[in-house]
Amino acid sequence: MNSDENPIWALIWTFGLMSLFAVGGANAAIPEMHRIAVDVRHWLTDKQFADVFAIAQLSPGPNVLIVTLIGYAVAGFSGALASTAAMCLPTALLAYGVSRLLRGSKNARWPAIIQAALVPLSIGLMGASALVVAQAADRTWAAVLLTLAAAAVAFMTRLNPLWILLAGGCLGLAGVV
Repeated sequence: MNSDENPIWALIWTFGLMSLFAVGGANAAIPEMHRIAVDVRHWLTDKQFADVFAIAQLSPGPNVLIVTLIGYAVAGFSGALASTAAMCLPTALLAYGVSRLLRGSKNARWPAIIQAALVPLSIGLMGASALVVAQAADRTWAAVLLTLAAAAVAFMTRLNPLWILLAGGCLGLAGVV
């Protein structure tokens, strides 16, 4: 990051813009968060990003917690507040405006068409997020195989994902990955 640049304003600008295309929630923006935080701004390393993502997913609360953790890593408590507000406020205001617009067009067909078009977009963005996090975290073949096995078990069974996470954590503690 440029040493002359205020990290708080950089966080606000970055996450304020990002919030406007995070269709499907903060997890849909994970690839762009990774690109900016790791490759462009060098706020975090790949491993730190994967760790922040894991902490955000394991913690109770909204998925936007990853933004808070990135902001905290960059500029402490004020960075956490600034990045969270920047990620939430623009989309909250946009959602409010759109809901008012949709309320006024109850009999129109275009809102249903837009909502139907956003579903595959959201799914694609979340799939891209999974790929970026896997690439950031999986540095060995054992880790890649573990990720694929965990995804297969999660997809094919009704097993609670916490058991899959616990198994992965035990394998990591044992030094397998």
